Amino acid sequence: MGRVTRRAFAGAMLAGLTAAGGAVAWGATTGGDTDEDEKAGARRRAGSGELRGMWLSTVTNRDWPSRTGLTAAEQRSELLAHLDTAVRCRLNAVIFQVRPTADALWPSPYEPWSQYLTGVQGEDPGWDPLGTAVEEAHARGLELHAWFNPYRIANHADPTKLVPSHPAREHPDWVVPYGGKLYYNPGLPEVRAFVQDAMLDALKKYAIDAVHWDDYFYPYPVAGEVFDDDATYARYGGGFEDRASWRRDNIDKLVRETAARVKKIRPGTQFGISPFGVWRNASTDSLGSDTQAGVQTYDDLYADTRKWVREGWMDYICPQIYWSIGFAAADYAKLLPWWAEVAEGSSTRLYVGEALYKAGDPAQPEAWQDPAELSRHLTFARDHPRARGHVFFAAREVGADPIGAMARVVADHYQQSAKPPR
Repeated sequence: MGRVTRRAFAGAMLAGLTAAGGAVAWGATTGGDTDEDEKAGARRRAGSGELRGMWLSTVTNRDWPSRTGLTAAEQRSELLAHLDTAVRCRLNAVIFQVRPTADALWPSPYEPWSQYLTGVQGEDPGWDPLGTAVEEAHARGLELHAWFNPYRIANHADPTKLVPSHPAREHPDWVVPYGGKLYYNPGLPEVRAFVQDAMLDALKKYAIDAVHWDDYFYPYPVAGEVFDDDATYARYGGGFEDRASWRRDNIDKLVRETAARVKKIRPGTQFGISPFGVWRNASTDSLGSDTQAGVQTYDDLYADTRKWVREGWMDYICPQIYWSIGFAAADYAKLLPWWAEVAEGSSTRLYVGEALYKAGDPAQPEAWQDPAELSRHLTFARDHPRARGHVFFAAREVGADPIGAMARVVADHYQQSAKPPR
């Protein structure tokens, strides 16, 4: 997901592995005649629905609110402006981050108000952002997917900076400091139950269209540091061949249990996950993708994302395929077909996470300086019917669109409105 977090980290992990990059010639996406295969593909997608989404990030005020301390009226005005931008771009879903760091953007009995609203954790902002977002999104014909981060507590390592009533202070044994941040320990059953309760409180209160997670499970690896769960592993790890298998089982349980509870609390609500784009490299596992990624979710985040798709534990998966066509370490044109093959025959819908934030960024490879790069992604995806839509990171770039990459996507692919798949 800008902030130096999942999106920037993903790029950093791959940058340096190869100097290759840039888009291959894939054909223009504007002008000329559309061949019959493309027309047929467009008809299939229109008939079955197509997700067109954007992430609206709140951690560190990345997208919204623009800064802390705005009045309730100013915050509301900015939020509605993002929803209006989504409508203008003919999107049909907004994925709104409502639990960025073990906090809440709604009145929660489990966790404090987010500091990203007022600047003070636990301080009532004087209105209900999530409730407003659901109501106003639906009034505009948009789906509202509520985005939660299960285990991240804070982007610092000092528990005393948390509000005194914070669950992490009341249960210090739940907390693991790692990489200068604080995390809940995924190996504790009581933690797994609590984070579900905290997240699903929002589902009980609001008619959200989906419960959505991003790519943070066990934290991304930090060189020279150890995630200290020795005591938890000693207590609960019996019967597993190694710690990695036990950790993956912890995350599997969180996914399965949450999926079941979502369906029980509000039938018809979707459950979706947006993981880092590489499950495993083929050099590690013959079932993996033809990539050379520095991070593999299976091995480093203990998230067996391929298994979740094959087992149908989620309604949708939206891998962050945040690289250009032709990028050597992780080629979009290789990863999308890999995910499409994984999803084939499963009940899990495949959407594609798109790195709009890279378009025009001078720090990115040459391919991202071309306003047509993202449009080429959508053109390529037409040949893979399992890909049922795209989600763009993130709202700030959808609105600002510095080099016109989003405008190009809209002109080439979103000339007509579309309904999300259901």
